[in-house]
Amino acid sequence: MNKITFQQILEKAQVYEKEMVAFLRDMIRIPSESCGEEKVILRIKEEMEKVGFDRVEIDKMGNILGYIGHGKHLIAMDAHIDTVGIGDIKNWKFDPYLGYEDETTLGGRGASDQEGGMAAMVYAGKIIKDLQLEDEYTLLVTGTVQEEDCDGLPWQYIIEEDKVRPEFVVITEPTSCRIYRGHRGRMEIKVATHGISCHGSAPERGDNAIYKMAPIILEIKELNNRLKDDAFLGKGTMTISEIFYTSPSRCAVADGCWISIDRRLTMGETYQSALEEIRALPAVQDANAVVEMYDYQRPSYTGLVYPTESYFPTWVIPEDHIITRAAVDSYRGLFLKEPVVDKWTFSTNGVTIMGRYGIPCIGFGPGDEKEAHAPNEKTRKQDLVTCAAMYAAIPVIYVSHLAKEQQ
Repeated sequence: MNKITFQQILEKAQVYEKEMVAFLRDMIRIPSESCGEEKVILRIKEEMEKVGFDRVEIDKMGNILGYIGHGKHLIAMDAHIDTVGIGDIKNWKFDPYLGYEDETTLGGRGASDQEGGMAAMVYAGKIIKDLQLEDEYTLLVTGTVQEEDCDGLPWQYIIEEDKVRPEFVVITEPTSCRIYRGHRGRMEIKVATHGISCHGSAPERGDNAIYKMAPIILEIKELNNRLKDDAFLGKGTMTISEIFYTSPSRCAVADGCWISIDRRLTMGETYQSALEEIRALPAVQDANAVVEMYDYQRPSYTGLVYPTESYFPTWVIPEDHIITRAAVDSYRGLFLKEPVVDKWTFSTNGVTIMGRYGIPCIGFGPGDEKEAHAPNEKTRKQDLVTCAAMYAAIPVIYVSHLAKEQQ
């Protein structure tokens, strides 16, 4: 490792704990829900330039791309920097944007999901610069937008329009400082029924679209119980997340009804198979219901619209993949113990990077999955230190593994 030891990397990460905490608190103070991230992107740009990134760019979608080094192996690390909203403020014990801090913990919207990952990545760049860990790689640190709205969308843009294709990507979503090598995919499905309205005083004259939907709802609930299972990723699932209707008035029979389904896809399931399972339901056929995927077409904060279908493929990399081994060996070297290697329950930008484009991803991030989208969101300060050290070590270990394989 260019005569630099794992211990020196860890010591440097510990030195920058206060700076990481301060930077994360600054990001938390800036509301940055999907499609409203401009101010937090500019704050990240300021920090990247302060710590010495070689090049910092903001693309036309609004993603920030910071580069360190000039080596031939392009390695990326990604954090989405948009957040969900705060929900019912009565459920919060502290201001979600002012946040809070004690000796070990800091809280606020985005602390775990997932601006903590950004803070650790930026200071990993500082550690690489300080210890002169540049090697035959270029490190790309991305802060991506609109992920909470449409996971993977920013990386569709980065790959297709920015023409950036790294050898692998470290996803810094929360993993409780464990190594994650995949997760289920997902899709957003719409099922619609149609009827004929009439006056509510004589419902027999019409055809109620809500009544047509009722047996479909029950059959979808039952279908969830018999979806495919996978030994590593677990079972595919589906749940109805929304229900809508159209009607001329409260005194009329509904002439339209549609539901939204959150469908999680395990290994071997595709969007085609998921749609066909629903289309085959007796109640769907009886009602001549329309089953289709949603599209996403919301403009980013720059005004750019980059439409996509709401399908987010499943992905996994093997336990013996060079990227998994590089992450595991980095962890062992830094912390002198074995890491936990597992998977996410939720979905990440990996749905595009690995799921669509086959670019390997590995996960390692500060904070816990259970904090995501929850009130009183928080993370541990020590996680920032742990992750910054890992992010500084992984590129060097990866390049060394490549060199050994090529001998």
